[in-house]
Amino acid sequence: MSEMVDLRTERSTRSGTYLYDGPDLVTHWHRHNLHEIEYACHGVVEIESADGHYLLPPQQAAWIPAGLTHRTTLKGVRSVAVFFDPPMVEGASDRVRILAVPAVLREMFIYGLRWPIERVEADPIAESFFEALAHLTRDALDHEAPLCLPTRQDGVIRAVMDFTKNNLADVTLQRVCAAVGISERSLRRQFGAATGMGWSQYLLTARLLRAMALLTEPRRTVLNVATDVGFDSLSAFTRAFGRLAGETPTAYRRRVLASDAGVHLA
Repeated sequence: MSEMVDLRTERSTRSGTYLYDGPDLVTHWHRHNLHEIEYACHGVVEIESADGHYLLPPQQAAWIPAGLTHRTTLKGVRSVAVFFDPPMVEGASDRVRILAVPAVLREMFIYGLRWPIERVEADPIAESFFEALAHLTRDALDHEAPLCLPTRQDGVIRAVMDFTKNNLADVTLQRVCAAVGISERSLRRQFGAATGMGWSQYLLTARLLRAMALLTEPRRTVLNVATDVGFDSLSAFTRAFGRLAGETPTAYRRRVLASDAGVHLA
């Protein structure tokens, strides 16, 4: 059973924010009785649920619906979480989504820090602010980014996924099969049936998501990142990255690092 976490001090508080700016952390499996939208100001957040493994890079937000059991990994992260009473966001998605949010929404996440979820005093300005933010959040749910890997909690498929993600630089189908003890034919058939994608597509997506995380580290070069996640050439990495992210690795890295330098939290 996962723990129900309620960050409110006053039960009548319908919405508010929570700032995380601490040490690296992997949370236990838990759920909230409020909807949550998490915005990564710095670093990369990873969110796991029963349905998928999601990557939250800087300048994007993760939607986590009320009652959904999940686990969050925060490494080198500074983030803002906004919580909403469920009726405030009507027709909300019932699964984790990574959202490509506009600049105005990102600014509102940070501005909302003046009203933490733990506050004890009612504030009509806060109520109006979060009502507006809830409406914009609902609209943002229609703009999902494909930054997700399927996941399984046990069995052969989970072992295949774990070995693949832990050996991105040089993994091959033959090595996976030898490590897990399964034939190539069986792996292809079982993996596709369980995840809805082929193992090769899973590997490519895993490499690109890891690359997005590594590109946020200032001392790494694009070539170094490409090599670390298993690409044989910079041109192949650039093409694949552009298809997923809609921009080159260099442009992505420049944008994220410039944005992080300009973020000042209250």
